Amino acid sequence: MSYAMSVLLGRALPDVRDGLKPVHRRILYAMHEMGLASRKPYRKCARVVGEVLGKFHPHGDSAVYETLVRMAQDFSMRYPLVQGHGNFGSIDADPPAAMRYTECRLDPLTEAMFLTDLELNTVDYVPNFDNSQKEPSLLPARVPSLLLNGSSGIAVGMATNIPPHNLGELVDALSAIIQNPDATLQELLEYMPGPDFPTGGILMGNDCILEAYRTGRGRIVMRGKTVMETIDEKTKRTAIIINEVPYQTNKSTLVQRIAELVEDKVLEGISDIRDESDRAGMRVVIEVKRGANPAIVLNNLYRHTALQSSFSCNMVAILDGHPKLMGLKEILQAFLDFRCSVIERRAKFKLSQALERKHIVEGIVIGLDNLDAVIQVIRETSNHTVAKEALAKEYGLSEKQAEALLDITLRKLTSLERKKFIDEANSLSESISKLNELLSSKKLMFQLIEQEAADLKSKFATPRRSFLEDSANGEVDDMDVIPNEEMLLILSEKGYLKRMNPNTFNLQNRGTIGKSVGKMRTNDNMSDFIVCQTHDHILYFSDKGIVYSERAYKIPECTRVAAGTPLVQLLNLSDGERITSIVPVNKFVEDQYLVMLTVNGYIKKVPLNAFASIRSTGIISMRLVPGDELKWVRLCRDDDLVALASQSGMVIVNTFE
Repeated sequence: MSYAMSVLLGRALPDVRDGLKPVHRRILYAMHEMGLASRKPYRKCARVVGEVLGKFHPHGDSAVYETLVRMAQDFSMRYPLVQGHGNFGSIDADPPAAMRYTECRLDPLTEAMFLTDLELNTVDYVPNFDNSQKEPSLLPARVPSLLLNGSSGIAVGMATNIPPHNLGELVDALSAIIQNPDATLQELLEYMPGPDFPTGGILMGNDCILEAYRTGRGRIVMRGKTVMETIDEKTKRTAIIINEVPYQTNKSTLVQRIAELVEDKVLEGISDIRDESDRAGMRVVIEVKRGANPAIVLNNLYRHTALQSSFSCNMVAILDGHPKLMGLKEILQAFLDFRCSVIERRAKFKLSQALERKHIVEGIVIGLDNLDAVIQVIRETSNHTVAKEALAKEYGLSEKQAEALLDITLRKLTSLERKKFIDEANSLSESISKLNELLSSKKLMFQLIEQEAADLKSKFATPRRSFLEDSANGEVDDMDVIPNEEMLLILSEKGYLKRMNPNTFNLQNRGTIGKSVGKMRTNDNMSDFIVCQTHDHILYFSDKGIVYSERAYKIPECTRVAAGTPLVQLLNLSDGERITSIVPVNKFVEDQYLVMLTVNGYIKKVPLNAFASIRSTGIISMRLVPGDELKWVRLCRDDDLVALASQSGMVIVNTFE
């Protein structure tokens, strides 16, 4: 248990307050101590790794260097914390150069966000591993860094996986919860609608994001960003261009996987694939075969490759020394509590400095007001200690005031310098008043937090890279990968159904004997023959007045000579139940109806949209009298005419009104 807690707190999980793991925190602090500011020259990464290992992080050098490399990769972190010079790897998982070749320095955002107030007693310092010096237990972050760059790690018995977010949106959400602590999650989503990954892409489904923000656990579906380009105007050939891939997706592995699936005939309709990426950006070209539907090819890519993948949110972080699963509001509130303590400690530190300086300046002003007498006292004393005691006794000065008065140089004795001391005293009094006011007002603290975060937003915010698409769950279903083509359905009286391609029956010359639609079983005859689309809903009406529904593409396609598939294999039919009529429906619209006619002559008209949702066991479409059967069902509109013909050859025509 002791080792497990050591891994949890000391390695794998970030702190909710500054959003950093210990290794990240130690690297940034070591670079700060080395003076590797954003405006200073780059230094070798090996120098930084050695500093971190020797002073703060007694682990392997490869772990520290890999962390340093990742902090400099713009495809790994939404806002890189380190500026790198040299080969720091690529999105194709190319390894970085050795640490003796690469160079680094701090990023301006890192200095502004983490290191600005470090020397103002804003955080506690703790002994390092060998008790030779101190290191900060936290860094005084100005925005919720845990959400800004996210985090991932595997500990003992638990893990964390937090997505990155946009700086501008995160500051807006922080301001919203400051102004309205009771803001709902939906209100916060208006300012920060979702994660913002460094590789861009498209996020599918707002419900998944809402669930992840509410509970801390959820699954966000990501898609690569693609465009369609015409590569041949004559043949109308099209290519799918991949410009962005999902977060943490290896581009070269993705291209290789697509090529393997094309070779294995899993992906069809692709004639060529090539990677044309360069320094200008990512560009993977997938040429679509002539006659293939690019939309269907793209949906198959989403289904079978990492072009669509998911990010499993598991927002676990260290809170009050213990790992905890937290939602969005809880993370923001924990950061605000920490930031308030930083503001308070900083204000107290500045207040103590201002009071101390004001005390000294007041003593200097007293000495300058009595300059001749002070000089006379000093001249009459024998040494420094006696002079200090004499001044303190003569003018009521403290030891520090007397020391400062003795240390003053001759150039400070001019009237102009005296005025500067008086102005400084007034300025210090004003600063002390403001600091006392800040310490006594929680409202002013929140305003300062909001203002400092807004300053970071104005300097470092960038446009959103990941776009959100309102979709139920982002899943690719069968409808997305099956072309909506014309097809033939043939139903026999004994309940055999077959689906065929219309091209099976090509155009014949005059005088031919025709083609058979297929073999029928003994004493079986064709009952119905309809033309429909692959995506159509097929309504199956039985002789007992029950209606069933399935998509047309779920009917097995067969050849012209096949007998077909028994309907009992497709539908949950009861014993002795027969399908007597089938009706294809493209869309369930309000101005269409179904007319039903029974063997005994009962007729009924029902709105079509009443059959839009049918369970697998079917629903009752028409209640029948004993001994009656539902035989015929037809699709119609209000302005249609209905014609009924009897066995004796009589016909009656009527309207539906």
